[in-house]
Amino acid sequence: MSDNSEIEDKPQPLIEHLIELRKRLVWSLVAFFIGFLLCFAFAKELFNLLVLPYKWAVIWSGFDLDSVKMIYTAPQEFLFTQIKISLFGGFLLAFPVIAFQVYRFVAPGLYKNERSAFLPFLFASPILFIIGGAIVYFCLMPVVMTFFLKMQQAPTSGDVAIEPLYKVSEYLSLIMTLVLSFGLVFQLPVVTTLLARVGLVDSKWLAKQRKFAVVIAFILAAVLTPPDPLSQLGLALPTILLYEVAIYSARMVERGRAEKEAVREEDEAEGEPPQQA
Repeated sequence: MSDNSEIEDKPQPLIEHLIELRKRLVWSLVAFFIGFLLCFAFAKELFNLLVLPYKWAVIWSGFDLDSVKMIYTAPQEFLFTQIKISLFGGFLLAFPVIAFQVYRFVAPGLYKNERSAFLPFLFASPILFIIGGAIVYFCLMPVVMTFFLKMQQAPTSGDVAIEPLYKVSEYLSLIMTLVLSFGLVFQLPVVTTLLARVGLVDSKWLAKQRKFAVVIAFILAAVLTPPDPLSQLGLALPTILLYEVAIYSARMVERGRAEKEAVREEDEAEGEPPQQA
């Protein structure tokens, strides 16, 4: 192995690794705390933004927008709801810093070619998470809330009036669960591509497991989403599609590896030093 791909760090005693870990944890916690404070300062405004899909559903359902309201049934409920929003938002804001600190901690133990392969995924992961969250916010949540709003009953023909009166904490739990579920599911291509790069999986094996992946996708959708068919299909179908994307990504990795191997063999046949990966 050439010098360009060797590990650059020197052996260090355990105490130095622990000091380095503490340093990275401190920076991550500082970033998270700053993000938490920023989100807590605007917690009500953030909650109003999260309620927008519900308002869109009310408009689509033909109801009066002035009648939209939520309740909390305990004195501290809305305060804890704002704290949850701040924790969630603080983590999202701090995620780039946390991911960078993780990379800085593990990078000295990686080969140069491994570091260059890892960096693109460091940027792709938050982008895919944002895409998953955007699908929930702009597409799935309005559809799901429209479905729930259709279940109310007007006081006609002697029937009892059934009107939705949602709690702020339960609405927040619903949208946060969906955002997290979709954000994590959208990491599937990143994870499988990384596994393919290190040789733990290949596209043929992933293709053979397709039927099991479909079953697991629907099981996860049933566990992670509310018990309605729209949200379950809304998570299961993108998961299956992303699994196909993961298979394609693994094939691209294998194709690139095969091309590099062919170039290396050509160079060796011509008596030239092999090119670096």
